[in-house]
Parts: sequence; C-alpha cells; structure tokens
Amino acid sequence: MTTSQAATRTAGLRDRAEAVIPGGVSSNVRLLAPRVFFERGAGPRLWDVEGNDYVDYLLGQGPAFLGHAHPQVTEAVARAVRSGMVYGAQHALEVEAAERFIAAVRWPDLVRFGVSGTESVQGALRLARAATGRRRLLRFAGHYHGWIDNVLMDFGAEGGRPGTLGQPADALADWLVAPFNDTDALAEVFSAHGEEIAAVIVEPMMCNQGAIVAEPDFLEALRALTTAHGTVLIFDEVITGFRLALGGAAEHYGVTPDLAVYGKALAGGWPVSALAGREELMGRFGTGEVNHSGTFNASVMAAAAVVATLEVLTEDPPYERVAEHGTRLRAGLAGLGDKHQVPLRIQGLPAAFHVSFGGPRSVGGSAPVRDLSGLRELDLVRYAEFSRLLAEHGVWVAGRGIWYVSAAHGDAELSDALERVDAALTADTGTA
Repeated sequence: MTTSQAATRTAGLRDRAEAVIPGGVSSNVRLLAPRVFFERGAGPRLWDVEGNDYVDYLLGQGPAFLGHAHPQVTEAVARAVRSGMVYGAQHALEVEAAERFIAAVRWPDLVRFGVSGTESVQGALRLARAATGRRRLLRFAGHYHGWIDNVLMDFGAEGGRPGTLGQPADALADWLVAPFNDTDALAEVFSAHGEEIAAVIVEPMMCNQGAIVAEPDFLEALRALTTAHGTVLIFDEVITGFRLALGGAAEHYGVTPDLAVYGKALAGGWPVSALAGREELMGRFGTGEVNHSGTFNASVMAAAAVVATLEVLTEDPPYERVAEHGTRLRAGLAGLGDKHQVPLRIQGLPAAFHVSFGGPRSVGGSAPVRDLSGLRELDLVRYAEFSRLLAEHGVWVAGRGIWYVSAAHGDAELSDALERVDAALTADTGTA
C-alpha cells in the first residue's frame, strides 16, 4: 500500500465512522484524541491502518497492563469460549477466578465480578447505604468514579456540579466534596456530617487527574475517621488495582478499605470489573437483601481472562521491571525537558505518572501537585496539544497527561519513545 493509499484509507474510515457513530467515536473520552485508526496491537506497541507503529503508553486507557494481546490471556479465553460463553448459571472458571483474586489481593473476604468499573462502583455505594442506613456520601475534588448521573461531576468545579447536559441537577445532591490530601478539611467534614455519611469513596492515588499520590498521613486519617464514625471506606482501584502492586493501592499504602472496586489491569485487557470487600458487607448480596445483577457478570470470557492474568502476575511478577522502566522513562523525559528548556513536569509513580507543562503559578514548574487546585495551575492545554504532536511522532499517550507503563515495555520501547519525544519537542520548540 502506498502512502497516499494509506492516508486515503484513514480519511475514508473517518468519514464512515462519522456517518454512523456520534462524533465518530464510541466514548466521549476519545473525542479530543487524534483520529487514528488502529489495525493491531502487540505487547507495548500499536500499528495503525497506514502501517505506522506507536510506542503505547496509553494502554487502552490502562487495561493492557500485560501489553496488547498477551498470548497466555488470549489463548486462555479462546480455549474457554469453545465450550460456551454465558450460561445464566455458575461455572467452574468463575470459582477459580474468585479464588485467585482473593489469594492475590489478600485482604477481602468475598468478591463479585462485573463488566465495568462504573457499575461496580454503583454496587459499592448501594452496599454502603444498605449497611449504614445513611444516604450521604463523601468524595474528593477531581476524582472520577464513572459516567452515571449520580457520580459524574464537572472536573472544573470544586463542588458537585453536574458533568453533562441531560444530568438532573439534583442527581449529585447526596454528595459532599472535599479537597484531596487535606486532612484538616477531612476532619472538618466529619465533624459536621460524620453521622450522616454512608461511605467515602476515594482513588487512593488520583490517577485520572494528575497521577497525584496520597500523602503519607491522608489515607491513614481517612481510615481512622471512617472507622470512628461507622462509615464505609471504598477504594476506587479501577486504575491502581494490580498496577501499583499485586494487592493494588491497599498493599502499596498499607491501608485496608472496607470495599474496593477493580478493573483495567485485572483481566489483561478484557472488560471485567470486580467489587470486593468484607464479608459483613459483601454477604448482603448473597442473602438477596441487596441487589447486584448482570447478565454478563463472570462470563466465561471474563473468568478465563482473570484466571490467566492473575497466573501471569503471580507466577512472573512484573512489578520490579515496570518500576525500573518507568523510572528510566521519567528520568529520560525530564532530561529532554532540560535539553529543550521547556518546563516539562513529571509526577506520580513509575507505573503511572503524569506529564505536563508548568504554569505561571507552579513555582518554576516543579512544585508537587497535591490536589485538583494545584493541577489547575499547570498549563494542561499546552500539554494536550503536545500529545497530538507526540502521536504524529509515534508515541501514543493520553491528552490529559497520564502515562501508563506495562509489563511488556522494554529497552527498545524506551529508546524509541525518548527519541520520538525528542523529535516532537524539537518540532514544538523549533530547536535544532
């Protein structure tokens, strides 16, 4: 295929998509992304329909923690579905998936599988309300817990403003919103409303916005306050689960929640979520007093993908390799920022970090960002535009700044990525 033929194919796919799919995309998260059509992925790389390769640090918004099309996972799913897909009943792989999950994460007593993190969050909130008899909920500014009306919030607002047209104005009426990493503000909320709050839900590392790590005393204070007030503590580990450690953020930080929601890295790229927690909470599903349903929950494909993924993560743990690659990548990016004399900022952990440009109020572009208000001080618009330039140079990343490292990234990807980022910064700054 010639270059012109390939470009024509991309343009044709774009026109066809826009004719039958709203905005040409199936998720609004992709509306502002470069309109690239991919043909395949393998390990840490993607190839588009024009034959261009990309070093992938987006990983499908996080799920491809093992890399794309991991052979052990894809073969396990293919083998399992030859016997069936959805039974409307239980099957042996479901039990094995649950056993492996509990053995890996260690702190929960019970687990239920779902399809998306958004729906499993709903199950967690429902359980908390059922257990406490309370209605109010607490969350943190800038944290994301799904796109459903009762959780979607405008990231541009500190409070609980709806995030979209069509969302009822009162859909968020039960929420209290506090700044992340602020133990004093947290204590004030509990002093005023502690006996009303059914649950606190938190990204233990604020990954969706800024890759902001929890400060040492914040999660411990949150655990102590929720325990003291009989409030259910929910960790939203959709991103951090199985990524920061085999036991997720709970293991990484040494703080145990009452309930936690998992997804993304759980099933090697397959759409699987999990809600896990203490028996006295999760057991309410088993008695039938609290409803949790779903035709595709723990399907054959889902269970096979979970079993195979957890086999890989436990038999050949990739966490040291991921940390080493992420550390070298972060150092290389920082060096390129210095080389091109741009205020490139890198924050987070080696497995998941945020890249941005410093803003005029960000203390030389290097002050740690600890909450949503600090994130707003950065030049996020410039980085979003730069991410499009990175795509043109063969580095696939999110426009909002998050970079994910997979178990499949190696020396070749590190070298290629840094060379391509260097070229993109040269084009961006006009330096030779």
